[in-house]
Amino acid sequence: MAVIRTILTLLFLIDCVALIIIVLMQQGKSQGLGALAGEMSETYWGRNKGRSAEGNLKKATRIMAIVFIVLAVVLNMKF
Repeated sequence: MAVIRTILTLLFLIDCVALIIIVLMQQGKSQGLGALAGEMSETYWGRNKGRSAEGNLKKATRIMAIVFIVLAVVLNMKF
């Protein structure tokens, strides 16, 4: 059990560092007053945002956050 716990702890640390890096790589969401009118959705960039690098970073952030939470719960179990 100690080997599994060590491996999970290393995965947890790698996930923590990677999550910090991915969050810092993302752009800010400040769009000013244009966000109120919904102008971003009318542009090519707004329609294809999920396929861009920013969209990929957002998906990676979600996945890594889920892995972070699952590993945190598993590591706090008493086994």
